[in-house]
Amino acid sequence: MARALRILTQLMGWACVAIGLFHVALGNAAIPGAGSAGATVDSWGRFMGAIFVGYGLAWLWAARQRPIPSRAVRWLAGVFLLGGVGRVLSLAVHGWPQWFQIALAVIELGLPPVFFWLADAEEAEERAPRGDVEAVSADR
Repeated sequence: MARALRILTQLMGWACVAIGLFHVALGNAAIPGAGSAGATVDSWGRFMGAIFVGYGLAWLWAARQRPIPSRAVRWLAGVFLLGGVGRVLSLAVHGWPQWFQIALAVIELGLPPVFFWLADAEEAEERAPRGDVEAVSADR
């Protein structure tokens, strides 16, 4: 489980950095159906893209720690879940968005529980006694 946590944390970080840079570079063109949303939405989207780059870098920071800090994983996953909740609120207020936004909502609502479940995998592994290490110590 610790390996799964490390891989998912790294993938999440790199994906968020790439998506954020995509939004910074393309503005409205990065959002399906928002190409003609105007300068205000373009400005907001590029700003949020930069914020998403920072969010991705926070995931990558967590992935580089030994062990990966469970508290950071839970906070970062909670922020991602909040984004999914925001999409559900938008759906309730404005109706169904473009299909790709629905797919993103599924990921944003489905992935955080996986991170919550795996969050302490490395820390737990570090705390667990290793039988082979104890056996070597006992022989000395």
